Amino acid sequence: MKINVFTGKIPALKSASERLFLAGDFNGWNPGDKAWELINTDGEKYALSKELRAGIYHFKITRGSWSTVECDASGKQIDNRLLKLSTDTTVTLDVAGWQDNFTPAEKKHTATAQVHVISEKFDMPQLGRQRRVWIYLPAGYEAAKKKYPVIYMHDGQNLFDEYTSGYGEWGIDELMDKVTAKNQCIIVGIDHGGDNRITEYDPYDSKYGKGRGDDYVQFLIKNLKPYVDTHYRTIKDAKHTTIAGSSMGGLISMYAAVKHPEVFGNAGIFSPALWIAPDLYKLVKETALSKSARFYFVCGDAESDSMVADMLKMADLVKLKGIKPQNAPVVVIKGALHNEKQWNGDWPGFYEWLMRK
Repeated sequence: MKINVFTGKIPALKSASERLFLAGDFNGWNPGDKAWELINTDGEKYALSKELRAGIYHFKITRGSWSTVECDASGKQIDNRLLKLSTDTTVTLDVAGWQDNFTPAEKKHTATAQVHVISEKFDMPQLGRQRRVWIYLPAGYEAAKKKYPVIYMHDGQNLFDEYTSGYGEWGIDELMDKVTAKNQCIIVGIDHGGDNRITEYDPYDSKYGKGRGDDYVQFLIKNLKPYVDTHYRTIKDAKHTTIAGSSMGGLISMYAAVKHPEVFGNAGIFSPALWIAPDLYKLVKETALSKSARFYFVCGDAESDSMVADMLKMADLVKLKGIKPQNAPVVVIKGALHNEKQWNGDWPGFYEWLMRK
């Protein structure tokens, strides 16, 4: 399908050399992708023509970086634009404001008292990097003597604290504070690697670079989990160890649970970015899955044109490998988008299923 994009009303640019770009799920959300540059046509208007296959797309306009992304007229972040492409389409885009024209809104810390930072610079020897690692400890942990299951989660800066989040937080701590004492667990959050996020969460090479996902998983297994098991009261076996995440985090969670069932007995697969790693289907086909393995699949039907189909394909494959339907449920949320708000809403259903053993 052909899409023609034109700008309508837009705030003035800061210099004649500045350029406009589209950044969306069609180009890995690259804010300065030259292939998606809008060309100045008459000194005021900008235009772009591209070929895209039919589907659902999300995007924003930038001036080359996320610090210069569009916003509303008061400087607040806006939701991603939504395009449902089923035929040749012409779109006119008005921009209310540019983010860098406003003083950044003051962010507040929202993490509850149960959230702590294990380390700001936890060594990741397999990657030659360091990373902040968070931990959520159940209320009463200090006084109790019991041991707890553990969930390892990715994109740690988006899990607990609005202050560190990029586009809102999951609110995991507030959700977990409502869980009854007998069903509590420990949650460990590992920050993503910024520009290295895609390659760290992808076990396979892609157009974005050499996949370092296996190195990242080895870090979890050989360094982080042993540390957590040594310093906190955990139930160490695979049955009580879960890995979970969204988007690229959903992808690497799926890979880790399939590749290392002796470590991760359960996986929360939220809106998995399976499109970037088709070889993962091949891995599942060639792997004898543990009959006790458990996978929870969930996404929204407005995330992309392929999200639901890709996830259903993986869930069906898992069941063909002998996993019982109750151990691989599939949840598709009508109208839900690809963001932290959705995953916050998805969490209670996932957690209830996880505790139902």
